[in-house]
Amino acid sequence: MRRPRSKPSLWLAAGLVWLASAADASAQPQQLDTLKDVFAKLYSCWQPPPYSRANPMDITVIVSFNREGAIFGQPRITYESGNASDNDRLAYRIAVMETLQRCTPLPFTEGLGGAVAGRPLAVTFRTRKRPPKPEEKRAWLIQKIL
Repeated sequence: MRRPRSKPSLWLAAGLVWLASAADASAQPQQLDTLKDVFAKLYSCWQPPPYSRANPMDITVIVSFNREGAIFGQPRITYESGNASDNDRLAYRIAVMETLQRCTPLPFTEGLGGAVAGRPLAVTFRTRKRPPKPEEKRAWLIQKIL
């Protein structure tokens, strides 16, 4: 006579199925469904050059994607802060291209992929100015008494 399955083994089997489906879902990146999601994803990949290599500046790149989220064509830099040196511009151009390499292909939903395919998007990366140097406090100097 065959013994009926116990409830704990059913719970174990259900738990394993749940873990397998959760692991599969976490392996796939979150799909992007809106332009806001696309910009948020690109900004999350942005790593400006360190202050030791370049002064802060703003830079804008025009980039297009295909339906699968890969870069379509060649990205173009269309704006750079006017007061930036040639070294600053080069460092920021490299940082923009590294950002695009890190982030792409973007995981578009089918609807968003069809909507943005081939259309140029202008993405502006803004870097804040250097924080001001803290004012040195000279506690050892005696203040003048008038």
